[in-house]
Amino acid sequence: MRRRACSPGASGCELMRRPGITRAVLGLLLFLLAGWPAAAGSLACAPPVQRDDGWQIADSGKTGFDEAALCALMAEASIAEPLHALVVMRNGALVAELYRRGTDRSIYSVFGHETAFGPTVLHDMRSISKTVVALLVGIAVGEGRIDPQKPVLDYFPELARLRTPERLAITVEHLLTMSSGLDWNESTVSYGSLRNDETRLYWTWSQPRFVFDRAVTARPGERFAYNGGGTAVLAAIIEKVTGLAVRDYARERLFAPLGIVRWEWVRDLHRRDLAFAGLRLTPRDLLKIGRLVLDGGRVDGRQLIPAAWIATALTPRISTEGGGGYGYQIWTGSFERDGGRVPFAAMVGNGGQRLFLAPDLGLAIAMTAGAYNDDTIGRRLRSLAARIVTAAQPAVTAQQGRPAVPPP
Repeated sequence: MRRRACSPGASGCELMRRPGITRAVLGLLLFLLAGWPAAAGSLACAPPVQRDDGWQIADSGKTGFDEAALCALMAEASIAEPLHALVVMRNGALVAELYRRGTDRSIYSVFGHETAFGPTVLHDMRSISKTVVALLVGIAVGEGRIDPQKPVLDYFPELARLRTPERLAITVEHLLTMSSGLDWNESTVSYGSLRNDETRLYWTWSQPRFVFDRAVTARPGERFAYNGGGTAVLAAIIEKVTGLAVRDYARERLFAPLGIVRWEWVRDLHRRDLAFAGLRLTPRDLLKIGRLVLDGGRVDGRQLIPAAWIATALTPRISTEGGGGYGYQIWTGSFERDGGRVPFAAMVGNGGQRLFLAPDLGLAIAMTAGAYNDDTIGRRLRSLAARIVTAAQPAVTAQQGRPAVPPP
């Protein structure tokens, strides 16, 4: 049964729908709800807690935020169903953070269970897993193991029967941009249904064969079609060229360098990592991935992912059905602000898992929620992110003096 994301009359819903409530009232509400002490000269709204996890903590006002506006937004979010967490980073430091109780449900669970979320509690990332796989492809590209312009089937000689001219035209880059042209039924059917092709990936023995053994209905690169099977094939390519399972390659090449030590990658019925939906992270560690992208693929002075690859990945490569853009397993678009536009990139997962990146502002926003299969959550979270962007003053230097990634 689909869980209502926002019941009529619920206080969180009313706040989401009543922009006329004054910032002062919302700021006081946050103070009363959370019991956070207000520091002298600062509203101290939802200040992050200092932990030994590699994060610096910064005052929101000193990082260029309109503190009253940010305080109001965090107060609103603190009682808004079905949000589980909201963490804001600017210029490499955490500036605001809140968590709520909510219903947690892993990708294999039929029923959810009540969870008190916090900075050390893992949360399903769902399709944000796809973007992480794309970053792993970028690392493999930098190591010379993968060529984005190479035909996908060249990595799978065992699929010789499928080497038709139409399928041989499909490159690794086409999988990254979800523009392979292969017939795929995912976005129009509920997840969990046997008519959903992604659901069938869970028990398919050969995922590359399952994905490529279907008609080519459009020229590669011509049309966007959401396709988790392409991500599964990208993961299979990583395993072929590295000799490592996706989780092991991620641990060595991505998570360990970022200081991410607590995470899970759920496996399918054949003990394969669910490349397209199985990753579980904390919101703080999700932001570490965002910081890496904003820093052009560098961490601690090391070029983890080629900067040129990151810039290309964030550039809209194809238009989506909703009018936005899509890069390498990442969504692109822009927020309205002061009569202009602020470009953003977004990692998106079912249920309200989000990581918004605004390179122009050195800003990253991590969100988790429990509105699985709810079609309305995306619009509400995008609206919240847009208002946080509006609260961030422009003219902020690149993170820690390093060049920022060109905006998509």
